[in-house]
Amino acid sequence: MVFFFVNFRDSKKAVQQITYTMENQDWKKIGFGYRKANFNVRCTYKNGEWGDLELNDSEYINMHMAATSLHYGQEAFEGLKAFMGKDGKIRIFRMDENAKRMQSSCDGILMPRLPIEKFQEAVKLAVEKNKDFVPPYGSGASLYIRPLLIGTGPEIGVKPAGEYLFIIFVMPVGPYFPEGFKPTDLLIMRKFDRAAPQGTGKYKVGGNYAASLTAGKKAKSEGYSAVLYLDSREKKFIDECGPANFFGIKNETYITPESDSILPSITNKSLMQIAKDLGLKVECRKVPVEELETFEEVGACGTAAVISPIKRIYDDDLDKEYNYGTEPGPWSTKLYEKLRAIQDGDAPDPYGWVAVID
Repeated sequence: MVFFFVNFRDSKKAVQQITYTMENQDWKKIGFGYRKANFNVRCTYKNGEWGDLELNDSEYINMHMAATSLHYGQEAFEGLKAFMGKDGKIRIFRMDENAKRMQSSCDGILMPRLPIEKFQEAVKLAVEKNKDFVPPYGSGASLYIRPLLIGTGPEIGVKPAGEYLFIIFVMPVGPYFPEGFKPTDLLIMRKFDRAAPQGTGKYKVGGNYAASLTAGKKAKSEGYSAVLYLDSREKKFIDECGPANFFGIKNETYITPESDSILPSITNKSLMQIAKDLGLKVECRKVPVEELETFEEVGACGTAAVISPIKRIYDDDLDKEYNYGTEPGPWSTKLYEKLRAIQDGDAPDPYGWVAVID
């Protein structure tokens, strides 16, 4: 059962106004940030079970001041995208993988698993009820989908909550990095860690991102797009960029770091499959920082960025610079174009990665 908490007369006017704004949007300048859509989808967990999906038009949550999400970090989130195709159909990319990853995060911080089927149903409902916000085909923009799960039950004492709230909201966005598919710069700083060894680095939880704010602000103030983190234990191996996974290419091999503190990127997983199909070898292993000297191409990859090619990495502690060229490399370009073609519906989807909404 779906509940509608809206004034449909007012919401119809809002849709017309926002559609007009969307049609006149400069998609090259839209950027990556929050924008209000018409509806979000909610579901509550109470008395040991998940309730029905509800449709809501409010941007706010009424929550107890002792909620575990506020005090003990009991929250997890996801990020995925929907794309408008040339055929006028909307395609949602790999939402089953996002559902599985959220379940992993739930296991990691003791929240009840949201069933995969309910997660997918909620994503589809959120997209269907906000169709007017899906950027047009060929614009380079997409509909970003943000699932969020938070502990809402009150607890003072470190323990899991008894109640939870799941929300999905959406917004039109451009690429995460303003440069888009153009090479950018990364900064290595050894005095900052993104996540602790054996900690929550492999889960998509807010604490990991809170830990990256100071380093990220410093990097951007110095002209870098993001921090390239090294492993927190020894500072010998590459972990990941703050908002994305890292990959390097050399000798026709796609190489990406293996670590228990890296968030398993769904985009990276997809790129590894495409790389194999394009004839590249794929290695997921520890990557010593010294190996940066040997790569022909490097990039950051994730849902928000897809692929952000890297032209330069500067090691702040060693005063050392690695350069990879001012244009995207040939393999990075092939990988990017192939993945985007599948997302847009311009190429066959032999993997069953997209869910189509007419």
